[in-house]
Amino acid sequence: MTEPGMAAAPDPDDTAPAVSGQARLLLGLAAIAVAFAAADTYVVVLALTDMMSSVGVPIDELQRAAPIVSGFLLGYVAMLPLIGRIADLRGRVPVLLMALVVFAVGSFVTSLAYDLPSIVAGRFLQGVGGGGLVPATLALVADLFPAERRGVPLGVVSGVQELGSVLGPLFGAAVLAVADWRAIFAINLAVGLVLAAALRTLAPAGLAGAGVRRGGLPDPVALLLLVVGTAASALVFTQPEAIRRDLTWGSLFVPLTGGSRWVTPLGAIAATALLLFVVRCATARRPLVDVAGWWRATREADLTGALLLATALGGVVLAFATADPQIEVFSDRGWWYLGVAAVAAAAFAAHLRRAASPLVPRGSIARTPAWGSLLVSFFVGSSLIAALIDIPIFARSTIYPDSQLGAALVLVRFLVALPVGAVLGGFLTRRLPAGVVTALGMAGAAAGFLLMAQWDVDALRSWTATVPLLLGGLGFGLALAPVNAAVLAATDDLVHGLASALVVVARMVGMLVGISALTTIGLRRYYAEQADIPPVREVCDGSSRCDAFSDLLRQAGIAQEHTVFVGAAVCALLAGLLALLLFRHAATRALSAGDLLRSAG
Repeated sequence: MTEPGMAAAPDPDDTAPAVSGQARLLLGLAAIAVAFAAADTYVVVLALTDMMSSVGVPIDELQRAAPIVSGFLLGYVAMLPLIGRIADLRGRVPVLLMALVVFAVGSFVTSLAYDLPSIVAGRFLQGVGGGGLVPATLALVADLFPAERRGVPLGVVSGVQELGSVLGPLFGAAVLAVADWRAIFAINLAVGLVLAAALRTLAPAGLAGAGVRRGGLPDPVALLLLVVGTAASALVFTQPEAIRRDLTWGSLFVPLTGGSRWVTPLGAIAATALLLFVVRCATARRPLVDVAGWWRATREADLTGALLLATALGGVVLAFATADPQIEVFSDRGWWYLGVAAVAAAAFAAHLRRAASPLVPRGSIARTPAWGSLLVSFFVGSSLIAALIDIPIFARSTIYPDSQLGAALVLVRFLVALPVGAVLGGFLTRRLPAGVVTALGMAGAAAGFLLMAQWDVDALRSWTATVPLLLGGLGFGLALAPVNAAVLAATDDLVHGLASALVVVARMVGMLVGISALTTIGLRRYYAEQADIPPVREVCDGSSRCDAFSDLLRQAGIAQEHTVFVGAAVCALLAGLLALLLFRHAATRALSAGDLLRSAG
């Protein structure tokens, strides 16, 4: 009931412009694409040993396979700021389309890879494409919804993305049960192209952006060159036995010099056709791919600054991602990588001051909730990585010493709660301040870690171990939407793609730095516990096989993991506290009826 002469306060949902069904479908397809790329991040968990064997890396030299994982991370992280900035300049949908195409090309290369460099190149392209989907999709949410209504769609996008991380290992296991590992990436190729075609068809004219050509036949010359180049490349990769041994066609596979497959006549045909395809697209009036437009957008986005930042981020990624988190903080070349990263970061900072149109426009993230989102995201990542890495390690060191799958399924209990928390966090962000929702989530995550720090050697055999796993996953999920909502609310529309990319980069860097710091602290605890263990001959009384000594070492390992879990809880609490302090002025909530009446008065 309202007083006579007083208008009823409008519902917040009624005051915002409606989002068309076509736009919602477009956002749904983009979210599915993000989920599929997220699944690809984890799909290698079960397929890695088969991939190693196929490219000639022995199973007992696991460290040599690190580039298969770090190559994806390098592409995912290093190119994100540039892609996010291009999404601001060229439009969200064109970037989504190009990211899907790059992801599909990376899947094609990976599925046909024959040696370590080719499989790493494919994984790098998959990382670039998969990473590029995230900032463009988050920025698309900001384009479609006003600040007070972004919580739910951001939560749904984050939830679908985290669901992909749950389904990734399961998808990989299902495919490996019936086919070779290459089938995983062949499916990626098909799905990527189908999603790209669907996005191109459904994109409303107002959201299509520059470079999405509608109507008319594709350039036949460019199409022919693409078909020839792709087919020849596939033959270079696979080298079918029947054709290679043919007296006539076999000469196409004989190297002209050296031993590389790409210096064969067939390799020359593939390279020439693809080069001519790029030239044709750059010069045609109605190109199949607007190469010239993409190049202009890349230069306008500040290519020099992007390369310097990519070098800095790449150095950080390689320093940490190539190390074995169970035994070392850095790889052998870690300090060299960090040195290069420091030099590149300093050069990037100097470039930002001098450039007329820098990659990060001056003042674009100057508001407290904007740069605060980066800081909070860093500590969220620092804490989250402990769950992703150390929960399986704990499982392997206790009840699943010989089962990687069993340890992964323990982690699934944590991951399955993440998307639920993400959607719930989106709903809460509409009614509660972003800092409060983030702090609630991080408090739940910290509580989960503190409970994990009480686990003993048999803890995972009990159903009670599921409680901290679900609590931690739910807590991290709660924090995803409010952090993204805060940075989008505190930045201008023209930099939403860049801002979203920087939040993701901050979380990924936090994960890498976090696992290094937590591993260092955990190893110190392990060595301290190990120093208190008596010599083996005193414990075992000369016996050649001694379970008691093994149990003491296992307890030292458990103490190490307990220390890591406590450290992760501290990082989670820091993230929550920072969110409360820095998100105070983030306008992310839907206005209540009372708020609307007060603003009207």
